[in-house]
Amino acid sequence: MFRLPEAWVWDFWTVDDGEQYHLFFLYASRALRDPHARHYRASIGHAVSHDLVKWERVVDALVRSDAPAFDDCATWTGSVVRHPDGRWFMFYTGASLNAFGANVQSIGYATSTDLMVWDKAPGPVLSADGEIYEKWAPAPEGNWHDEAFRDPWVFADPDRDGWHMLITARSAVGPSSDPADRVDRGVVGHAWSADLENWELREPLSAPGQGFGQLEVLQPFVVDGRQVLLFNCLAGDASDRLKATGTEGGVWIASAESPLGPYDIAGARRIDDPSLYVGKFITDRESGETKFMAFRNETGGQFIGEITDPYAVTWDGDGLALVRVSRRLTPVNSGSGAVSLAPE
Repeated sequence: MFRLPEAWVWDFWTVDDGEQYHLFFLYASRALRDPHARHYRASIGHAVSHDLVKWERVVDALVRSDAPAFDDCATWTGSVVRHPDGRWFMFYTGASLNAFGANVQSIGYATSTDLMVWDKAPGPVLSADGEIYEKWAPAPEGNWHDEAFRDPWVFADPDRDGWHMLITARSAVGPSSDPADRVDRGVVGHAWSADLENWELREPLSAPGQGFGQLEVLQPFVVDGRQVLLFNCLAGDASDRLKATGTEGGVWIASAESPLGPYDIAGARRIDDPSLYVGKFITDRESGETKFMAFRNETGGQFIGEITDPYAVTWDGDGLALVRVSRRLTPVNSGSGAVSLAPE
């Protein structure tokens, strides 16, 4: 368990340098008292480990910039990849408040030679354009509470044709003219780069109308030979149709044909209960096994804010079974299509 007594910890991402695992995480002081206020005070912390269990905190990676800047409110979730020239690139979300107090998100990056000291590049390098991806607008025209354009997940093209970025975004157009469908615009945003420095915004890799207002913290991964897309969505950000099924929010997986889709977003399954959020698959360097980690979200209405120890991951039919050191958690189908977890 990775826990800070003085701060809440939530979204995170990892990278393996061949000797250690690096954990980059969002954190904010518990002195704020209100856990919801953490989003506007988030910095990116850093810890290292040899086994994904025992973590040593090291110097922070990034903090917000002085105003005016695209990240002058907070630095949010991202990912890390290594350029062929040896440099590490951290792509991250910058949050800034506009004149209406709305949270506008865009994407920047920082580079490092050692994963310890990071230098921000001028940014942002990507933002919502208003034609493909929805921009924030005040009521009554506005459809969403912020300008959702964040959580960049970057990976090399499978055919070695540059780099791809998956983005938590919303479509600029709805699935229908029905006002009730305004929420249902969550899509897998997409951008491409030849060099990691210059980015081309592209059409989304999924369509709106799949049941989710936003697909947070995306991660394509192959689990025991099956390609999936992992994403996260809380119940409050689901469409009315999905809420009507009684499905709770949490970590979801959708089957996929490749890292770039197509994805079966409408057929996605929840793989845990809402007490866990922002799941991540991680390959154990020594065993080659797939592990799963998440942060502890709300339990009994109280935000916890700490990161779990790793679970082993195996398929159990069409569901995923998570196995931790002390006990096995098995999938339990609620009858609504959602899969929760219960101890044996």
